[in-house]
Amino acid sequence: MESEQRRGKSLFYLTVYPDDYEPEREYPAIILLHGYGANMQDLAELAPSIDTSGYLYICPNAPIGVSLGPGATGWAWGTPGENRDPGEMPRTERRLEQLFQEVMEQHKLTPGRMALLGFSQGAGMTYRCGLGHPDLFAGLVALSGGLPDPEELRRRLPSHRTQSIFIAHGLQDNIESARRAKGFLEAEGYSPSYHEYDMGHEITEEVLEDLVPWLKQVLPPSVV
Repeated sequence: MESEQRRGKSLFYLTVYPDDYEPEREYPAIILLHGYGANMQDLAELAPSIDTSGYLYICPNAPIGVSLGPGATGWAWGTPGENRDPGEMPRTERRLEQLFQEVMEQHKLTPGRMALLGFSQGAGMTYRCGLGHPDLFAGLVALSGGLPDPEELRRRLPSHRTQSIFIAHGLQDNIESARRAKGFLEAEGYSPSYHEYDMGHEITEEVLEDLVPWLKQVLPPSVV
């Protein structure tokens, strides 16, 4: 699998191409949103574990730089805490939505031929940007992250709530945030595939063993 870094119209991002990539073919795309303090390289490592030949993988870099110590910078989708600029998150969401459209145009994707996957803070962004767009995303994956601002998200929910959602969280992590997300979604008419694991804030092989078959059912890979 080869990768290419691009400067998009709204965000830097990494594209991971499947083996024997044929540009004229339409491949479904998985967009992977990294966690707080990481970067676009972080979740690209999942691509070989998911499928080496059937998907395009798009890994955007979050727009907000955060200091991780002397000479080290990570990236975030939003600034934690109550004192952040109230316009910050809407700006980030708009940037991601621009990226979604850019990727669809660049790779000639049919609406519904994408999945949105996020880890930690990226999981929160997956809920924010994915629940209102079942037309774009066949499935949403929230790994080790909670559902932010449920009252705000409730206003965005579509009338038909059949979008596939996979939730994975560690019992040694803030498990109540995942349970609250599950409860919210079920109360709103969704049927998430919910999983708890004996782990911390991480993505383990056990998670992938459950996630990969789910992904391939919800968004079948391209086959020759």
